[in-house]
Amino acid sequence: MCEIKYPKVVVKLVGEDGNAFSILGRISAAMRRSKIKPEEISKFRSEAMSGNYDNLLQTCCKWVTCK
Repeated sequence: MCEIKYPKVVVKLVGEDGNAFSILGRISAAMRRSKIKPEEISKFRSEAMSGNYDNLLQTCCKWVTCK
């Protein structure tokens, strides 16, 4: 298993809206609250949107702690 890039950023996904844009928004907002640089958030969003829904979820789990 790979290391999480920002393990202190924790986002709850289970029991929340599973829409891809909702997930992107929730994680982006959590990263902004944690003072992650806008360039990094942009990289995350580009990577997350570069594939299908499974890619989105895998990317989220690579970048932040997903619960």
